[in-house]
Amino acid sequence: MSAQIPEVRSTEQLREKWMKPEVITGSEILLRSLLLEGVECVFGYPGGAVLYIYDAMYGFEDFKHVLTRHEQGAIHAADGYARASGKVGVCIATSGPGATNLVTGIATAYMDSVPLVVITGNVATTLIGTDAFQEADITGITMPITKHSYLVRDVKELPRVIHEAFHIASTGRKGPVLIDIPKDVSAALTLFEPSSNAVNLRGYNPRMVPNKLQLDKLAQAIEEAERPMILAGGGVIYSGGHEALFEFVKRTEIPITTTLLGLGAFPSGHELWTGMPGMHGTYTSNIAIQESDLLINIGARFDDRVTGKLDGFAPHAKIVHIDIDPAEIGKNVPTDIPIVGDVKTVLEMLNPEVKRAAKADAWRTRIQQLKMEQPFRYQDSDTVLKPQWVIEMLNETTRGEAIVTTDVGQHQMWSAQYYKFNQPRSWITSGGLGTMGFGLPSAIGAQMAHPERLVISINGDGGMQMCSQELAICAINNIPVKVVIINNQVLGMVRQWQELIYDNRYSHIDLEGSPDFVKLAEAYGVKGLRATNKEEARKAWAEALETPGPVVVEFVVSKGENVYPMVTQGSTIDQMLLGDA
Repeated sequence: MSAQIPEVRSTEQLREKWMKPEVITGSEILLRSLLLEGVECVFGYPGGAVLYIYDAMYGFEDFKHVLTRHEQGAIHAADGYARASGKVGVCIATSGPGATNLVTGIATAYMDSVPLVVITGNVATTLIGTDAFQEADITGITMPITKHSYLVRDVKELPRVIHEAFHIASTGRKGPVLIDIPKDVSAALTLFEPSSNAVNLRGYNPRMVPNKLQLDKLAQAIEEAERPMILAGGGVIYSGGHEALFEFVKRTEIPITTTLLGLGAFPSGHELWTGMPGMHGTYTSNIAIQESDLLINIGARFDDRVTGKLDGFAPHAKIVHIDIDPAEIGKNVPTDIPIVGDVKTVLEMLNPEVKRAAKADAWRTRIQQLKMEQPFRYQDSDTVLKPQWVIEMLNETTRGEAIVTTDVGQHQMWSAQYYKFNQPRSWITSGGLGTMGFGLPSAIGAQMAHPERLVISINGDGGMQMCSQELAICAINNIPVKVVIINNQVLGMVRQWQELIYDNRYSHIDLEGSPDFVKLAEAYGVKGLRATNKEEARKAWAEALETPGPVVVEFVVSKGENVYPMVTQGSTIDQMLLGDA
C-alpha cells in the first residue's frame, strides 16, 4: 500500500479553477477558500452541525481530508503539520462535544505560538442561545486561548473571514484562530466572490521592523560585555531566522543556549552551543546564564521552566529582549534593552552592525571548561535498558536528521537532552502546556507535511494511551511514522517529583495493567516490536527503519530512572540536583 499523503498543488492552478464567481453554498465557499489559501490537507471528524461541509467534500478531489479517530487527534495533527511545515494547520470538528474536544489542542497551539485555523460547526443561528442539542459557546470557551475568533452569521462574510483568519494566524506572534460556522450558514446559497485583497485590520498591525536606536544600544552592549550569553527560543524558528542567528553568533562569537522550543534553531554540534537551559537543562547553560553580564533573549518568553526563581535569575546581567510580541517584554524579567520586531528582520538588520565580543575571550574559555566538567551523564547498564541510551541510539542511527515529536514527561526531557538537532522544525513537542497525548498525532501531521522525511514519535507508556487510536490513521493511510514507546510502567515524571519532593509518597502513578503495546499495534494493522535489552533494541530499531510503513517499537526500560539535572521549584537555576551519576 502506498502512503496516502497529498500532493502539493499550485495555488495559482487552484485560483484559476475555483475563483470564478458562481452561486454556491457556504460549505462550498469554505472548501474553495481553504484551497485558495494554499491548504494541502485538513484533519477532522464529522458530526451533525458540519454535515453540509462534509457533504460538500463528497467527490471534491482537490480537497484532501484525513479522518482522525478523535477530535484531539485532529487538532494535534494539524499542530504537528504547522510546526513541521511553517504553514497554517487546519482542522474541522462539529458543534458541542466535537468543538470542546479541540480545547486542549487549541490551548497547546496558543501557548507555543503555532498558526492554526480551527473550524467548528454550530447549531443554526435561530437556535443559538437556546441550549439546543450539541450547542456550546465555543467562541466564548476559547476566547482566552485564541488570537481571534469568528462566529459567522452571514454566509456572505465567509470568504472575508477565512482570508482574515489565515492572515491573523500566520502573522505577528503566530497562533490559533477559530471560525465557528452555524449549520444554516454552511447550507445557505450566495454568490461566491473570493477575498484576495490585502488584509487591513484596525488595531492589528504587528511590528516587524525594530527601532534602530535600540539595535545600536545592543551593538554597544556587545562591545562592552565580558560575559555575554544568547538565549534563543522558538521565535527564531517561527520567524525563519535560524540562518540570521547563525550569522549573528558567527560575527559576535557569543555562547548560545536554546530553549526547549528553540532546539534546532542553532546547530547542536557548534562549539559555542551550550545546550538547553532551565529545569532540566545543561549545567553549562544554567551556570553561564547566572554568571553572564549580558543576556540577549532572542524569541523566547522567559518561561518559568527556564528562569527558575525569578528574583535570582541572571542576577549580574543586563537583559536584552528581542520579541515580536511587546506584551512579553518585561512581563517576567525586567528588561534593559527592549527590541520589538520580527526576529529574522531584527537579526538581519543587526548583523552588519555587530562585531566580535572582543572582551569575552576568558568567558569563552570558561564556557568550554564547564562543558567538559559537567556533560549530561547517566549510569549505563548492560543488563537493564536505560532510556537515555535508547535516545542516544536513535540519534546515532539517524545521524540527528529525523523529525522527532514527543509526548510529555521524562522521555520528552531525555529526547531534548540526548537527541542532537541541527535543523529547525525537526523538533516538535508541547512546551508551554505540556499536553499528554500530543506525540503520536503531531507526528502524523509532521509526516503529512514532509512525506520524504523520517518521522519518529517518542512517547511514554502513559501519554501513548491518550491518543493511541490514531494508529488507525497510520495503518489506513500507510503513514510511515516510527512510534517509539519508552515503557517504564509508571507515570515517570510524576514518580520523580514524588520521590524527590514528596518524600517517596508514590500516589496513583502505577501503570501496570497497560495494554501489550505490540498487540495493540497489531490490532490496528501496524507492525509491533519489543526490546528489553541493548541487543534486542538495536535489532528492533533496525527492523523498524527497514520497514517502509508505520512501526511501533516498545523499549522496556528501568522504572526508577530520573531526569538530571533538575532544578526544583523555588530554586534558582544554578541550584541543580545532578543525580548520582
